[in-house]
Amino acid sequence: MRNPMFVFDEKMADLVLGYCRERLALDPVPLDYGGYAASLPSSLRDVLAGLISADGNDPARVLELFSDRLATAVISADSPRNLSFIPAAPTKASLLFDMVVSSGSLHGTSWLEAAGAVAAENQVLAFLAELADLPRGAGGCFVSGGSAANLSALMVARDTAALRGNATLRPRVACTDEAHSSVGKALHVLGVEPFLVPAVDHRLSGEVLEAALSSDQPGAADVVGVVATAGTTNAGLVDDLAGVGSVARRRGIWFHVDGAYGCGALLSPAARPLFDGIELVDSFVVDPHKWLFAPYDCAALIYRQPALAKAVHTQDAAYLDVIHEALPGSVDAGSGEETDISDAPWNPTDYAYHLSRRARGLPLWFSLAVHGTDAYRDAVETVLANARGAAALISATPYLELVRQPTLSIVLFRRSGWSRSDYETWSAKLLADQVAFVTPTSWEGEPAARLALLHPDTTVDIVREIVETMA
Repeated sequence: MRNPMFVFDEKMADLVLGYCRERLALDPVPLDYGGYAASLPSSLRDVLAGLISADGNDPARVLELFSDRLATAVISADSPRNLSFIPAAPTKASLLFDMVVSSGSLHGTSWLEAAGAVAAENQVLAFLAELADLPRGAGGCFVSGGSAANLSALMVARDTAALRGNATLRPRVACTDEAHSSVGKALHVLGVEPFLVPAVDHRLSGEVLEAALSSDQPGAADVVGVVATAGTTNAGLVDDLAGVGSVARRRGIWFHVDGAYGCGALLSPAARPLFDGIELVDSFVVDPHKWLFAPYDCAALIYRQPALAKAVHTQDAAYLDVIHEALPGSVDAGSGEETDISDAPWNPTDYAYHLSRRARGLPLWFSLAVHGTDAYRDAVETVLANARGAAALISATPYLELVRQPTLSIVLFRRSGWSRSDYETWSAKLLADQVAFVTPTSWEGEPAARLALLHPDTTVDIVREIVETMA
């Protein structure tokens, strides 16, 4: 007798697909509550008590429990009223195709096993590389997020330093204290020390980088790479990519751009000049699960010369030899800049520290193919316009102070006379009343409110509703 776990259950399929249909049809998507309720941990324990058992449960009961008790304890990342951290706004097409990926457990480990999925993912990677004006042949893979991408790219920077004439026993990577927290974690994992460069108005500049590298500051001679940010998480600022890239190119150090949030704006003709210099990168990351409207988790890691990453990340084992052997009629797609990665076998496992991976780039591929790039451009530009409108509204509100004009889509502002505890109380009430999810931050040592606009449906009217609660 077959194990029933592996037999299609039409009734259970109807249940789950029915729930998915209802969730996809929500318009607008409700915010829900997350973990703010003080009693939530104990109540969730009670809800889940005994659920994992020897005999299992009726799927209808389990789904009802999830829908009524667990789902409401997850703040909807795709709600237009979610303006905390960096939210998400996946297209309906991408969410639907994520179901396709899950229904077949589609993976994208190697060309041998998943050529169709890999070819589609590579089509998207080539599109993103073209947005950054990288040469033909640039490529990489999709990973879980910016943290994984930064770690993988900086590992290549460390391990290929000698090829660029920067051999050292104590490698360092230059960055400012405005770099994403994952950069510091990645360097710690890699045994590489940060070489901190002073930020000018919260940005890394080529001039200051050059001065720091030319100084007698300890570690200056050991710098093998530099990380610039294209869209800082706290304020959405873009570093001097052209200046930093020029210094890196001249000195032969690896130039990595963390554009996990901000590089979605490469699609906007108006914002594109902010990213001048990105064409100089050795590697960059952009998270489609942020501003390219894909579901979690999806980050694109792209290298100028993928062969360098392949030499670092390829894993060797007897059972893996078969995926590295040339297939009939194949050419090596990682051997040079002028090779089109869509024409040849390509193992995504060779371009980051991972091995097994789901084909997480396919939902973005499907949505891009269905809607076209113009629709994506328009969505990004709508968000930028809404951020400018929000800033104008805040500037015109007497009891509010706009901290600075938004560069991209993050708006920082203050309420006159408020302390950190005032912001925290206000934030909790906003969520309790389902007005919005807005968490406070700090700017130059002082508490502030922060709006991260990413959903095209986060209108100025929603922002007005939020700021009116501060009166």
